[in-house]
Amino acid sequence: MEALMNRDHTKTIQIGDRVIGGGNPVLIQSMCNTKTQDVASTVSQIKKLTAAGCDIIRVAVPDMEAAAAIREIKKQISIPLVADIHFDYRLAVASIESGADKIRINPGNIGSLDRVRTVVDKAKEYQIPIRVGVNSGSLEKNLIEKYGGVTAEGIVESALNKVRMIEEMDYGNLVISIKSSDVLMCIKAHELIAEQTDYPLHVGITEAGTLISGTIKSSVGLGIILHKGIGDTIRVSLTGDPLEEVKAAKTILRTLGLRRGGVEVISCPTCGRTRIDLISLANQVEDMVSSYDHLDIKVAVMGCVVNGPGEAKEADIGIAGGIGEGLLIKKGEVIRKVPEEELLSALQEELMKMQ
Repeated sequence: MEALMNRDHTKTIQIGDRVIGGGNPVLIQSMCNTKTQDVASTVSQIKKLTAAGCDIIRVAVPDMEAAAAIREIKKQISIPLVADIHFDYRLAVASIESGADKIRINPGNIGSLDRVRTVVDKAKEYQIPIRVGVNSGSLEKNLIEKYGGVTAEGIVESALNKVRMIEEMDYGNLVISIKSSDVLMCIKAHELIAEQTDYPLHVGITEAGTLISGTIKSSVGLGIILHKGIGDTIRVSLTGDPLEEVKAAKTILRTLGLRRGGVEVISCPTCGRTRIDLISLANQVEDMVSSYDHLDIKVAVMGCVVNGPGEAKEADIGIAGGIGEGLLIKKGEVIRKVPEEELLSALQEELMKMQ
């Protein structure tokens, strides 16, 4: 039971107008794949991600032009913005001055202690949190030698060393992230660090992969970590459209009961009894219900009338296919028969009544 209480006992940290830690809801983060200096494209993508359910957005800051662009981007978005910094401490300083709500750094690649202190002092001046990020790929040689390779213990020690460095600079407005592409190593590292710190944790499986493999790896890793009561913000890292990251993250949180609201779509896998284009229909339903996030309901899309009403009994509303037609079902009861081409519109009509 002790591990399950971790999330409730992390420090509360303010990121823009959002608060994480201390039992607050787990927030979804994603990262733009636009060029940050292309303000119009970046803002457009952030707005789409926000509409899809993203709570915090991160942007890459590879140069001063990108750092300067943050000021204009911030004027046009409604969610907190995190600046992702590597190597050049001056980019961190410029990003903070441009209005970033949080910065992500790995103190190990920022440079000397004085450079890290310059960044910390600027964050302190603007009262924004620093996310101390350590990846398995950036583990220091001395820790690799100490533990005989890249290990969960080494990742945790590396992160906590960097946290202590910043604490010694009299700053504790911190979030920690420790990531690995090795799912089991990532799980173990989070179990270890949750026992040793009360800072909020940003959780993710780094470099998880493409849409299918990356979603599966992230779902397994994040699902286990979150179910243990660990994690205050999450990102599903996918090689693809960031919108898919947000969809996957929302589904993970809803599956674990960590997020309420929105429409959950359940659908059968199809079989030889299916006589309608169920795969296309299920995808259309999933797209359609994304605009009904204010509802907290379950929608079923079933392939046949043999077991459709029975399997969809737990759903608030559903459709079950037949031969060129289908049934509209509410709470397990058949409402009416509908021609196949009208099933989607009939379902939408019922959803509108439920608003």
